[in-house]
Amino acid sequence: MTAITDDENEAGDRWDDGLIARRAGGRDDSEQEETEEELGEEHVPIGGAYVGPLRVRLDALRELIGLSRTRLDGPTLAEAGRVLDEAAARQRLSSRHTVVAIAGATGSGKSTLFNALAQVPISETGLRRPTTTGPIACTWSEGAAGLLDRLAIPPRLRRRPLAGGAEELSGLVLIDLPDHDSALVRHREQVDRVLALVDAVIWVVDPEKYADAALHERYLRPLAGHAEITFVVLNQVDRLPGEAADQVLDDLRRLLDEDGMALGEHGEPGATVLSLSALTGEGIDELRDLIGTFVQERNAPARRLSADVDAAASRLRAVYLASGRTGLDERSREDFAARLAEAIGANAAGETAEREWRRNAGRACGTPWLRLWRWYERTRTPGSGLPEPAAPVEDELTARQRVEQAVRTVADEAASGLPAPWAQAVREAAVRGAEGLPEALDELAAREAAATSGRPLRPAWWPAAVLAQASMTLLQIYGGLWLVGQIIGVLEPGLLVPAMLMVAGIVGGPLVEWACGAAVRGPARRYGQDAQRRLREAAAGCGRARVLDPVAGELMRYREVREQYATVSSGKAGTGSGGAGGGSVRLLG
Repeated sequence: MTAITDDENEAGDRWDDGLIARRAGGRDDSEQEETEEELGEEHVPIGGAYVGPLRVRLDALRELIGLSRTRLDGPTLAEAGRVLDEAAARQRLSSRHTVVAIAGATGSGKSTLFNALAQVPISETGLRRPTTTGPIACTWSEGAAGLLDRLAIPPRLRRRPLAGGAEELSGLVLIDLPDHDSALVRHREQVDRVLALVDAVIWVVDPEKYADAALHERYLRPLAGHAEITFVVLNQVDRLPGEAADQVLDDLRRLLDEDGMALGEHGEPGATVLSLSALTGEGIDELRDLIGTFVQERNAPARRLSADVDAAASRLRAVYLASGRTGLDERSREDFAARLAEAIGANAAGETAEREWRRNAGRACGTPWLRLWRWYERTRTPGSGLPEPAAPVEDELTARQRVEQAVRTVADEAASGLPAPWAQAVREAAVRGAEGLPEALDELAAREAAATSGRPLRPAWWPAAVLAQASMTLLQIYGGLWLVGQIIGVLEPGLLVPAMLMVAGIVGGPLVEWACGAAVRGPARRYGQDAQRRLREAAAGCGRARVLDPVAGELMRYREVREQYATVSSGKAGTGSGGAGGGSVRLLG
């Protein structure tokens, strides 16, 4: 398709246009040298800053990548980083030019269409395949050198039209690409490289290959989101008889719809689909008018970049969007605290504290004779006065396992519904926080046990109860001494009064002890509940500081990146670099 062959590509920067020069009408050497000097002019950046929704989305994408670098691997973020790099590169270049590539399969008529739009035979056409060995550019106005440098198109492959269309297509940079289905790998690589950088693309198909799977599966389907900067041209309709051209065009529209590409019909934004014959000129004027309108609106770079952002957001969807509600609710936090409290024995500690309270009450309010009996029983029972043995190793292992199970459970609940990288980050944060948690809980339990090991506080009525019990004991002693005095004859006989005193003391002592026992139940229960609550709160605080807070930090980071992702994927921007106008192109079917 272009007159530059493989042998000429290897010949260095020397350019002998040969056939092209002769076809151009015998231009002399001085004119050619002047053209080369114009095309080789030094580029001066004239692009402006991105504005409007596109700038917001690009800023959000940049922030998204920054927040995600420690959570996602490089290949996952590579495409988003490439979009930002290309956005920065395109911003530094001309906003007055629109780069449009012509792509297609072997024999589809790309070069013929290229020449028809330029209205001068620039690209070579013929039966030899492939005829295009490298991209060739045609510019309708000056100042596009930087854009062509970005596409790595050397000055010897840059052309200017020699006839007409200067005003109509001013700002257009047209690129003729090698065949996308070329047998040479380097040709296909050139196509892929240039297609990733141009502002728009014209796909040229013919009646024989318009349904080619290589075209649809490799290009049109993946680029369906770039419909607004896509032209699909059915060439060589002069070869179709009667209504066959309309039928093939309808079938082409059907295939594009199956590819997911929106069609610009009835005033809706989407791809331009039309039929023409580059050889006979049928439909060329319509395409030229559409391209002229498209170029003059000067928002194709922004449309392309916005579509690239959409594509990057679509690829990142799986690593940013959760499958359901995420985070820990209050019930999960309470369950975690309850599991930790159970692991360190908060309930048992509360019951122990309650029993200790009752035991102290019994010691204070019990009868002396009962206390003597209990002392006697303790002296008769071997080892009853020794301290309680330490918890067996099995119990310690069980407590540690309970703590680990509690951490795993709360981590799974927090990670539920999250994308895999963020779920893994939440679990890792919980595991890191759980290191040393069993030891910290054991230390808390030991401190609480030490705090409650002393004599508990007594209610205000305990002194009165002790005095009443002492009085009952004195009555018993006094009545007993009185009776002994009568028996030995020291005192006058009279059994009634001393007997009644003894009976009152004997009966009153147990009654006072029983009353104290009944009265102490409420305070003892509250004392045990307070001990249990303190231990639960201490365990919950330790678990919150070591596990829940780091997990909450990861969830907060995920919420931040999710908000940035929502901004990135919020929709397409309609404006581009500074000075570019807004609006949309009416794409005709």
